[in-house]
Amino acid sequence: MFWLLLGNTWCLGQNVFSVQWKKSEQAQYKSRVFQEIGSARLFADSIRNVWTENGFLQTEVGQQQRLDTLFIHIDSGPLFFWEELRMGEVPQKLWTRIGMSGKNYSEPYGWMEKVVREAENHGYPFAKIWLDSVKIEGESLSGVFVFEEGPLITWDSLVVSGDTKTQQRYLQQFSGILPGAVFSQSDLEKSIQRIKRSPYFSLASVPELNFQIKTAKPYFILKDRKINVFDGVIGLIPNQNEPNTLLLTGELNLDLYHLGGKGRDFSVHWQRLNIQSQSLEVSAKESFLFRSPLDLQLNFSLLKQDSSFVNRTFQIDFGYRISDSGYLKFFNRRQSGDLIGTSERTSPLPTSLDYRWNQYGIGSTWDWLDDPFFARRGAILTTEISLGNKRVIENTALPVELYQEIPRSSPQFQGMVNAEKHLFLKPFLGLYFRLNGAIMKNENLFLNEFYRLGGLRSIRGFNEKFFFADRYAFFSAEQRVFFGDNSFLMVFGDFGVLNNSYFSPKNDKPRSFGLGINLDTEGGLFSFVFGLGSSNMQPLSFSYSRIHFGYLARF
Repeated sequence: MFWLLLGNTWCLGQNVFSVQWKKSEQAQYKSRVFQEIGSARLFADSIRNVWTENGFLQTEVGQQQRLDTLFIHIDSGPLFFWEELRMGEVPQKLWTRIGMSGKNYSEPYGWMEKVVREAENHGYPFAKIWLDSVKIEGESLSGVFVFEEGPLITWDSLVVSGDTKTQQRYLQQFSGILPGAVFSQSDLEKSIQRIKRSPYFSLASVPELNFQIKTAKPYFILKDRKINVFDGVIGLIPNQNEPNTLLLTGELNLDLYHLGGKGRDFSVHWQRLNIQSQSLEVSAKESFLFRSPLDLQLNFSLLKQDSSFVNRTFQIDFGYRISDSGYLKFFNRRQSGDLIGTSERTSPLPTSLDYRWNQYGIGSTWDWLDDPFFARRGAILTTEISLGNKRVIENTALPVELYQEIPRSSPQFQGMVNAEKHLFLKPFLGLYFRLNGAIMKNENLFLNEFYRLGGLRSIRGFNEKFFFADRYAFFSAEQRVFFGDNSFLMVFGDFGVLNNSYFSPKNDKPRSFGLGINLDTEGGLFSFVFGLGSSNMQPLSFSYSRIHFGYLARF
């Protein structure tokens, strides 16, 4: 009760100023409250400008202050309108671009701003326009537009400085500001937004623009982001299959970005899932290939599953930026699967077979995130679709009779969609949602070409690549409590639907929940997640709980 009464006293003791206004013929006041008298008076002064801009040129405003309230009485006067406006020296092409037509003279000052803006975006940053010979007859106005375009300005080569290895040629391609092109204010603003969203670097200060003899030279001061990643765990254990020898196990992740300051990326990811299983992924990317707007990316992956099969995938991508947020790619992917060991059998066919699949596809990425790595607001949508011909290769270790009912060649379809949404509710509270789905369609699908799910990057609470599925969809939701710029505690839930025709039952609905921490340090990013999941193959039990942890050393 004491603290409540004391707080109430403090609230009453605060200086609160109120602004109340009305037109002369109105009975009731409109009001607004301010915490200081300066803001209240600034708002009061802006009221006259609002009426004037709406055509009441003879508006009179009276003010009277009583204690902590400022009363404003408004006499708007007559409404003036433009009877005639002549284009004068304004080029016809500018009027056409801004969409002026007929005799709609309601917003001449808005037209003037559009004309100047249009001129700035087409090489004339020093363009000026004003109204001349203004005449007033009663409540009607007339006038003539006077326009001076100034000199034609073109872009000079930009200048890169700061703590960055970014090359001038790369930044010119990335920003879209090319020497010799006509100056455009909108292109400059777009380039600034692109740089702010770049995963490689950020702006260290506001860009500068230096006008010389009919040229404009932009100066960008950049600072490279710490995005290169190296982490791994290497172990040596006794090899049970070969006595007196050791087996290399563990995980290695190496991601190198923006090599040489030219947008070149290279990554290697190796993981030994268990004693007999391991995976390898290698990727390389070259931005703006031969100074063209195209990006080239090469990917290779290998998966060895126990003593069952080996999968290899080679992919080549050609990417193109269609807008500030949109990215389009065309790709060719070649997949192959080979059995490692087969036992003599007369029937049936094994669930995994040798195959070759050559596919062509198109993909897109729409990125509206506020940060490429630690987003708090925005969304990102990735889609991919491909079609190709799959060939079944007869394994010499299996009887030919087993292949009689299997078509040697058939078309196969594949599609994928990933969506993420970040919501920032309060300075310390955020929400994250993710929806992933994919489908693979063919008359004969084999287990060794199925999608692999499970683990830290998909459905948590299960081992890495625990599930096989020919189609799936899963939804993830996280509530995050931030205690730093990029550090937070989280509570999550994952819910999925999977289909595997080789298992019984075919449909599985895995679900998991848990909590974790994401800690951003000077040396890198540490994550620790505890997950508890259940499915047809794993009961809901603490004995099956999983701990996912990782550390990314950024440099």
